[in-house]
Amino acid sequence: MVSVPNEGGVERSLLAWLDAVGWEVHGQDGSRGANVLDAKYDRRSNEVIYWNLLKEQIIEINDEINEDNADRFLNSLRRELDYENLLEGNQNFHKLLSKGKSFGVENARGGNDTIYVDLIDFDPDDFLESNRFHAVNQFSVPRGATIRPDVTLFVNGIPLITMELKSLTQDNDYYDAISDLQQYEEDVPRMFIPGLFNVAADTMEFRYGSVGAPDEFYELWNEAPEQYADEDNPMKQAVQALCNPATLVDVLKNFVFFEKRPGGDAKIIPRYTQYYAVNRILDRVREGVHDRGLIWHTQGSGKSFTMLYAAENLLSRSEVARNPQVFIIVDTDKLNSQMRDQLSNLSLAQWTEAKSIDHLQELIEEGSSQLVLTTIQKFQDVEPDTQGNDEVIVMSDEAHRFMEADLGSRLDAALPNSSHFGFTGTPVREGEREKDRNTFTEFSPEGEDYLHRYSVKQGIEDGLILPVYFTLRHEMEWKVSEDALDEKFEHEFRGMTTEEKREFISKNVTSRTMAELEPRVDRAVEEIDAHYQEKVAPNGWKGMVVTPSRRSAAMYGERLRERRGEDAVEVLYTSTNDDPELIRKFHTDPEERDSIVESFKEPDEDPSLLVVHNMLLTGFDAPILKTMYLDRNLKDHNLLQAIARTNRPADGKQNGEIVDFQGVFENIDEALDYDAETKAYAARDEEELFDDLVDQLETVMDIFDGIPKDDSQEATNAAVSRISKHPERREFKQGFRRLQNLYESVAPDGRLIKEGIQDQYKWLSRIQVAFERTTSGKEAPEDDMREKTRQIINENVDVGEIRDDFPTYKLGEEFLEDVEGLDNPGVKASQIAHATQDHLHPKTGQNPRYQRLSERVTEIVERWQGGDVSDPEAVEALKSVEEEVIEVEEEAGDDADERAKYAIENHLTEELDEEFERGKAADIADSIVDQFEDRVDRAYSGWETNKATEQDVEELILDVIALEYNRPDLIDDPLVDAIRNYLVNNYNA
Repeated sequence: MVSVPNEGGVERSLLAWLDAVGWEVHGQDGSRGANVLDAKYDRRSNEVIYWNLLKEQIIEINDEINEDNADRFLNSLRRELDYENLLEGNQNFHKLLSKGKSFGVENARGGNDTIYVDLIDFDPDDFLESNRFHAVNQFSVPRGATIRPDVTLFVNGIPLITMELKSLTQDNDYYDAISDLQQYEEDVPRMFIPGLFNVAADTMEFRYGSVGAPDEFYELWNEAPEQYADEDNPMKQAVQALCNPATLVDVLKNFVFFEKRPGGDAKIIPRYTQYYAVNRILDRVREGVHDRGLIWHTQGSGKSFTMLYAAENLLSRSEVARNPQVFIIVDTDKLNSQMRDQLSNLSLAQWTEAKSIDHLQELIEEGSSQLVLTTIQKFQDVEPDTQGNDEVIVMSDEAHRFMEADLGSRLDAALPNSSHFGFTGTPVREGEREKDRNTFTEFSPEGEDYLHRYSVKQGIEDGLILPVYFTLRHEMEWKVSEDALDEKFEHEFRGMTTEEKREFISKNVTSRTMAELEPRVDRAVEEIDAHYQEKVAPNGWKGMVVTPSRRSAAMYGERLRERRGEDAVEVLYTSTNDDPELIRKFHTDPEERDSIVESFKEPDEDPSLLVVHNMLLTGFDAPILKTMYLDRNLKDHNLLQAIARTNRPADGKQNGEIVDFQGVFENIDEALDYDAETKAYAARDEEELFDDLVDQLETVMDIFDGIPKDDSQEATNAAVSRISKHPERREFKQGFRRLQNLYESVAPDGRLIKEGIQDQYKWLSRIQVAFERTTSGKEAPEDDMREKTRQIINENVDVGEIRDDFPTYKLGEEFLEDVEGLDNPGVKASQIAHATQDHLHPKTGQNPRYQRLSERVTEIVERWQGGDVSDPEAVEALKSVEEEVIEVEEEAGDDADERAKYAIENHLTEELDEEFERGKAADIADSIVDQFEDRVDRAYSGWETNKATEQDVEELILDVIALEYNRPDLIDDPLVDAIRNYLVNNYNA
């Protein structure tokens, strides 16, 4: 039985798990753990690093740093947090963390030496003793907006991991935690400049993502060494396996890339399967017992990055190999170009590409310690036994093709003294004879199938790849026409009956010949066009037609262009000078093909259909590709490769799809010569997708048991009220999300209407629109739905009526009057809570009262969601808070100077330990704001984060409070920080 943290205890449970693996933890008792470190190391509230703790540690781990020069070093380090671009700052700070920061120190001769100061001691023998690992809850940073992540992990006082947690007592899940983390990054980017990654979790799920990562790159960590394995509690296992100090420091030092991308740079951190596979390789090289190993990872799992992580670690870790030469070998020029581009865009220094056979020969003879990228074909004429480095590690991509054309033997002769690791998603085991191709025999030591495996099943369960469903279309009815057949067959058909012709064709005509018969192509094109128009195009997905010959590809291309337009369809195959006219019609050169492929990957660009022969079935990643129309007889690893073209995840994409015109999937056991698990998960019958939809619909409808399924206001009110609280709210949010994706994949299908599924789905869509208007305040939530769902709503749901029943309210006196018109107290509470939270979020840094009111709203909502407060009680409590918000706004005034004065006055009278007379507080506030307007330059962009501005503000606060009003006893960091934030936030609002 799976065990989960009790309600409201996610944070405490997580801290306990961290405590068990070596973190110094504060906050397990439910108190605010950050307060302990704040007090001990005298942190100013706007700082994100515990500078005094870091000072202690850099003196401890760096011989050249002492009390005399540590502060100067830290002042220079402070400037490294001042970046407008988060990823740029994060990349720069990661370099300082992993390699040290340069610093000038005085030498014995009175001159200066440049040294590198380590912020973290990475020595594997004593890093636990020489570094400080703190895990605290509720670390608060006010800077513009105040953020307070649930748990933060610090190494030597530097925040490396930020965690946002949701529990079953809330209506939110890890999706909402990710959203919060992204908002934190926007509100206080300074906090994330040093960060390694973020964690988003709820009571049941754990996800981690690098700093700046979008939603889809928050992933699972589903593997663990024996000491952290816990089948009963996968969340505990993930936390301890990923966040134990040893793994965390290892990832920080050895598993981070920064990649240049057209849409903006990205930080790359390892998936668990990459991390553990690389460490298996390192262990094997270090131990030196075996010189081979097979990495069997399903397509789409990131094998390229696994190889690059392995190469980086082999080249940089002397304890693994002293001075190695590392080869990454691919088997096509296309894959070589892709890997070369990947390397060019990464922060990986020691690499070169073998430009020719002669260049490869030189590189082998020189034996320089670097990464060498080459194709296997370049080994064809390399001289044997010229290896210049006795520490050579070879990694072969697409290892299932490695043995072809005897090139493997050429490689072995050229690099006889090497360790060789094969990477594949589709290993080959063709037979038992010695000459038969067998990836396992080639790469695995005796008694071992693979060094590390990541299966199709694991990939689907992790959401890394999607399930693929197939539907058979090979038994099409079409008329046999002698005119459509090749000339050489015509005499065989004279005098035959239709049945005799069919029998002759089945015995004597190849699948390629069949694919080139005009009546069959016409019928297949008709099927493809209808299927694409009804099932694929509405949500913006794209398709690929796979053909057995260039002629059949050209025939498909002609006919599909007639139906879908010239720009919508492109045909890709190799060309020769003596091609017949039909094939010449679609000739493209390599540059044109590259351009077509790149356009295909873009959602809003043509083509929407690609017709291919012998192209793009390996190494082609296009998440927008949903459906493959397969008219080629593929088997085994070739079939797995083709299936994988459609299984890449994208927002709203529930599955990939194969429409089979050859009958390949009629007997999947014969088509795929793999283990039972691979066969079961590689592709499934499309009927299973319909069954999944039926099951999911039942699950979501069960949430509304007892509520009439009509379009009345009463039914809608009751339904929205039910899903306003835990646990139904969470169940509906997640359930409808999956249901919508399933519906979009299945529709149109006559059974949806015949079996009443569409009517039920229509009703749920109405509830979803009302729910979104109530909880998110969106004016038109139906616009965010998928295309087929939106069409149902437009045609069958009165959206105007829903808008009248569930208007989007804004905060103000009129809101309190309007909300009284709602009959259902649960809906009322949801409306007020959302409007108040939405209104307060940007204001929490402008006035201490806003922060307190925001915390009250959160507390009320959590108690209401958890069932501790009834609907009417929640409404009254929330209305009371909202009235206070309106009152504070009216008292604060509209102008920046009025708001700032009011905030400072409130802080002096309400936040200090001693009683402070309001009149005196108002005078001090007036003086501070007047001085601020006179002395602080705000005429340029970015003034609010400028260091000089910060100093000017602090000086004027000291001048007013300590000198003008003779109250130096009031001065401390929290007060100065608070007043500065009120000034900045109100004048920058």
